[in-house]
Amino acid sequence: MTKVQVKARANSVSRREMLAGALGAAGAAAAISAVKSAEAAGSSPATSATAAGAKTSGSRITTRDGVEIYYKDWGPKDGPVVILSHGWPLSSDSWEAQALHLASNGFRVVTHDRRGHGRSSQPWDGNDMDHYADDLADVIEALDLKDIFLAGFSTGGGEVARYIGRHGTGRVAKAGLIAAVPPLMVKTDKNPGGLPKEVFDGLQAASLADRSQLYKDIASGPFFGFNRPGAKPSQGMINSFWLQGMMAGHKNTYDSIVAFSQTDFTEDLKKFDVPTLIVHGDDDQIVPIDAAARLEEAHSPCGAEGLSGRPARYCRHAQGTTEQGPVGICSVLIAPRPVLVSTDAVAGGRLDRRPLFCAGRLSSG
Repeated sequence: MTKVQVKARANSVSRREMLAGALGAAGAAAAISAVKSAEAAGSSPATSATAAGAKTSGSRITTRDGVEIYYKDWGPKDGPVVILSHGWPLSSDSWEAQALHLASNGFRVVTHDRRGHGRSSQPWDGNDMDHYADDLADVIEALDLKDIFLAGFSTGGGEVARYIGRHGTGRVAKAGLIAAVPPLMVKTDKNPGGLPKEVFDGLQAASLADRSQLYKDIASGPFFGFNRPGAKPSQGMINSFWLQGMMAGHKNTYDSIVAFSQTDFTEDLKKFDVPTLIVHGDDDQIVPIDAAARLEEAHSPCGAEGLSGRPARYCRHAQGTTEQGPVGICSVLIAPRPVLVSTDAVAGGRLDRRPLFCAGRLSSG
């Protein structure tokens, strides 16, 4: 049976506020699903190779198609594994607050810079979700990670969905889609609630014209919700977003706009057969909830009522299947204020409104 927990906080939740209270519960869910006698990773040799052809060297792997991917591996090597995939145009540094918190509490936390981003290589080609997912698979296989809580934010949520679509859940215990782009951002005949393609064309045009200013504008306005009444902008957070964006390749970030906006993840979502947490703020100005999490929920046998913004309600379904076959999204929790899922509730396969812990504010990304 597949269970998914979906949390949407009403009353104008920005990406920044929503993420500040979400990752702690997500990380705890990973611990519950991990095998209690998990194998210790131990000390790896400086360089090793996997069956898929990926090679590790220090804090980098070389993928099957020769791209170098930078990664961080924090926390005890025998702890429950959490992988966090970052958003556009950022890097693994965007997860540093959450990664530090989780690693300090016994989790093994792996984050990587997507190809073309951060300290990874900047290949001319392959800036698409299939390659992103395969790169993630190479990282997982090179480090021989198992029983993973695999979570992605924004574009990273698309990477997670495509990874499961292409590589399955053999190494994944639980998944998380956090303010994520699936199932499809752009408006089409089959997706009338999506955003017009002109929005993303404009984003690409702005990237070509002056991407440095574009990143400053995004960070100082809609990304962190600093353009909302009463918000207190943090220049440090704005600078961090800008710096991470400018570390990424110009061509890579330009191509990635198409990858995150026009990739259809519908079929990938149908392959989710592990418990999955979906978290999305109702004031997300980058990935609007109506074009993302509400449609993710539509794949649920529970129907499309879970993300209503009304007082907390529980939606359960005994079977993780529909007439179309297995579906990964079939248990929904919504609440009008921050609500975290407690460890004992997750362990028992039910939902609970008792707070667990907060991973801390997301510095950027």
